[in-house]
Amino acid sequence: MYGDINGGGSRRRAVGTADLYRHVPKEITEVRWCSRSTCALMHAFSWFKDALRDATKIGVVMSLLSIFIMILLFFCETYAFSRSTISSTIAVDPNSEQLLRLNFNVTLYDLHCDYASVDIWDTLGTNQQNITKDIVKWNLDDQGQRKKFAGRNAEQRAVTHEEHDETLQDLADALGGELHAVALDPESIVEFHKRHNGQAIIDFYAPWCIWCQRLEPTWEKFARQVSDERINLGVGKVDCVTHAQLCKDQRVMAFPTLRWFENGKAVMPDYRGDRTVDALVDYAKRRVGSNEGSNDEEFEEDHHPGCLISGHLMVNRVPGRFQIEARSVNHELHSAMTNLTHRVHDLTFGALSGPPGHMLHVLPFFDTVPEKYKHTNPMQDKYYPTYEFHQAFHHHLKIISTHIDYLFSRSTVLYQILEQSQLVFYEEVNVPEIQFSFDLSPMSVNVSKEGRKWYEYVTSLCAIIGGTYTTLGLINATLLRIFKPKKL
Repeated sequence: MYGDINGGGSRRRAVGTADLYRHVPKEITEVRWCSRSTCALMHAFSWFKDALRDATKIGVVMSLLSIFIMILLFFCETYAFSRSTISSTIAVDPNSEQLLRLNFNVTLYDLHCDYASVDIWDTLGTNQQNITKDIVKWNLDDQGQRKKFAGRNAEQRAVTHEEHDETLQDLADALGGELHAVALDPESIVEFHKRHNGQAIIDFYAPWCIWCQRLEPTWEKFARQVSDERINLGVGKVDCVTHAQLCKDQRVMAFPTLRWFENGKAVMPDYRGDRTVDALVDYAKRRVGSNEGSNDEEFEEDHHPGCLISGHLMVNRVPGRFQIEARSVNHELHSAMTNLTHRVHDLTFGALSGPPGHMLHVLPFFDTVPEKYKHTNPMQDKYYPTYEFHQAFHHHLKIISTHIDYLFSRSTVLYQILEQSQLVFYEEVNVPEIQFSFDLSPMSVNVSKEGRKWYEYVTSLCAIIGGTYTTLGLINATLLRIFKPKKL
């Protein structure tokens, strides 16, 4: 029956030894009386050879499979042990600082830098208007590119207004009811430009504007002096309430707007100097002289009134908002012509010095921070257009403090932002404004890196070896009972 194995089937015996689940034959386990020396010999030779006879093909396959699984799980467990895991917890924010730095870079595509004002308001009662500290403004060309530096920490300069004892009506009565500053409408303005060889300066005003009312006698005296000195210049004025469409076509954004014209076309920039007769006459003479052959770069500027505003603000760590709106200390803004289409290049929270917070995205090891903790600049390079007047976007920001402990020797603080934006419609008399409302969460996220202990690794290896051997042994025993394979 067993002649092949006893006859020297070495190959079968070699295969049989690969069966980790072979068992001792039943007849060998029967208890028989024998001497001590006889039992020793039987154990040394006969029992060993008989044990090999119960090796099976299924046992060999299951043994090889168990060895493969053990090796595979060993390498997987070793790889997992060599790597650390990142975990997070939520706790009350321990930050005790009173102020938080807000960094922003915003482009306004249809608002001149002279009219762009940055304001702050919060629930503690802070109400700062026209903030200029740590803020830089750049005028933009018609392509939206930076062209001219408009200033750093530059406050709007209040112009000088000349006071007069006479009103405009008194000046008209003194001249028999005729004024030198010509009142213009859409029909007469074309002939007005032709009559003065294409050179003219026009005051676009609104009767309700206080600055326009103060300018009226000055403008009339300026027109009279231009006539008396025979300066080749037309001086006119347009009522933007009566002729609203004409002012809209001229893109008048503020009252009063004193604009120079050459051959019926506006030449930028608008006049922004003192509103006195002498200052206006001096400006007119220099401007006429520049058109007669001089090359004065003072008067060169694109009509496009875009502005790039960047900088940072120190805000209280309480709910509040900062806003960009059209305002001027020397003008009344025309609400119907205020277009606040804008692009947010960057808007982040946190200091630039020390362990980088919102700047980590430019560092190579920032990749070690999971994506779900990188929402520090969700508005980056987003465009917010308004296609109608009396509209503006309001942005709502929820700030979550995130502490990362494993990047530097001390904790790095990221300020993650959840952002929502909506388009708001304003009443016709109100000037729209861009609002960035922010609120800090009282809870913070603490992110840390955790590694495994060495004894956990050893325990896992023992569990892998024992568990694999036992599980496949049970499967092997079941298959042997079902199929009853032949012995090798």
